[in-house]
Amino acid sequence: MQWQQVFANVSPSAWRVWQRDLDVFLTTWKTNFLPPLLEPVLYVLAFGVGMGSLIGLVVYQGEELPYLRFMIPGVICVAIMFWAYFETTYSSFVRMYYQRTFDAIIATPLLVEDVIAGEWLWGGTKAVLTATIMLGMMGLFGLVSWPSALLVVPLAVVGGLLFSALGLICTALVPKIDSFNVPAFLLIFPMFLFSGTFFPIDILPRWAMGFALTLPLTHVSYLVRGACLGRTPPFWLANVAYLLGATLLTAALALILMRRRLIK
Repeated sequence: MQWQQVFANVSPSAWRVWQRDLDVFLTTWKTNFLPPLLEPVLYVLAFGVGMGSLIGLVVYQGEELPYLRFMIPGVICVAIMFWAYFETTYSSFVRMYYQRTFDAIIATPLLVEDVIAGEWLWGGTKAVLTATIMLGMMGLFGLVSWPSALLVVPLAVVGGLLFSALGLICTALVPKIDSFNVPAFLLIFPMFLFSGTFFPIDILPRWAMGFALTLPLTHVSYLVRGACLGRTPPFWLANVAYLLGATLLTAALALILMRRRLIK
């Protein structure tokens, strides 16, 4: 009942919070767009010219691939996670605690749930923008297959909203900004390393592979890599179901926990 009530209190005014964050973003758009433009180039140089020349081919789903083509979708997945999560942790915490932006918004007719939902939507938007820019850059290098690579955009929407909600959960729980190091160390960086982003998880021991399959980034990686390579992942329905369920669960939990923190 409580969960239904929290969702019911979210109104279309949440987009006003999203619009406010977008306006701030556009004032510094040059520095915001620079990292997703240059990051793919650095990855191509480091992994393609450097590590890719050492590794050569990678066996993925029974087929050999150049390591660079295998790794590129993982870079996009990591960007989706990082940009959504860090936007709704450090950036949201600054707006909430130091700038008191949330207090100012709540003083208007907007509800607490509108503020939370607006932050959640903005975190997902940052992930989609970054993934789209990086996908275009990878396309210029001829490292993705078209038109299937266009599926990366809706996948970034779901993945971005999931990690955005995960970031808000952390923001609701940490006592101070330095405490974000704990969830980053225990959750974000293990996903960065063991979610099939830079090597196939089927080379891991059985127990480690089982652990990797519990991580949301693993399912994002399967789907994004399939889209970039022009292949349908063997268990894509299970991957999609996992991500949709996890997104709804984390979004509801983020609304409940953030509401408790903001109305204390």
